[in-house]
Amino acid sequence: MTDPQLTRLDRGASRLNHAVYDQLKERLLEGRYAAGERLSTEALRTEFGVSKQPVMEALRRLSGDGMIEILPQVGSRVATYDLREVEDFFHMFGGFEGSIAGIAATRRTEDQLLELDLISQRIGTLRSEKDAGVRAQGYRVLNRRFHEAIHLMAHSRIMAETSRKMWDLSDFLINTTGVPQPLSSALDERHDDHEEIREALHAGDQAAARSSMERHIIGTVAVIHAETASTTRTTS
Repeated sequence: MTDPQLTRLDRGASRLNHAVYDQLKERLLEGRYAAGERLSTEALRTEFGVSKQPVMEALRRLSGDGMIEILPQVGSRVATYDLREVEDFFHMFGGFEGSIAGIAATRRTEDQLLELDLISQRIGTLRSEKDAGVRAQGYRVLNRRFHEAIHLMAHSRIMAETSRKMWDLSDFLINTTGVPQPLSSALDERHDDHEEIREALHAGDQAAARSSMERHIIGTVAVIHAETASTTRTTS
């Protein structure tokens, strides 16, 4: 549960509707709310120090993003997806990200490759971190940067924007599995995948970049299965 103390919003730089939406979305992406958890409009309004309208608007937008379910006459709760739906999403997502990587292999610049190399080095360094929580949070941030760097290589605004929305849903699904530090146990394997993708991009190999990326994204499902099973055994 979130600390109920007042959260200060920047009322000058952004309209309140956007500020509340951004705050709630980040919490959902970080897994600070559990799947199925009820969200009280009144409690959120009080916490953010705003009227009811910005909170309701934020919840409607998050519902459109697939992260919130609005129940008529009841309220709102964090969206819940069954295992088959999660698998379907990552298979679809893998195909889309594979397409981007394939295009990126033909359009990338040397400067963009260098930026990708630097991000990958930081992920490699993160593998030696002993704290699972730091590993999980660090990987979530750096992993997004790694893939965003590849999106830039494709030089396609429509692909990058569509992918950003899918990455948000990916982070949401991963962080609402109930696993305390998702993906931290698979950091070595995920980094190896990144290195394979990076090598294909350096080589300008469109087919290899596409297949490596698709396999990497779809492989997320296996990691979720393994970590969920491990958590279940630990708590039972």
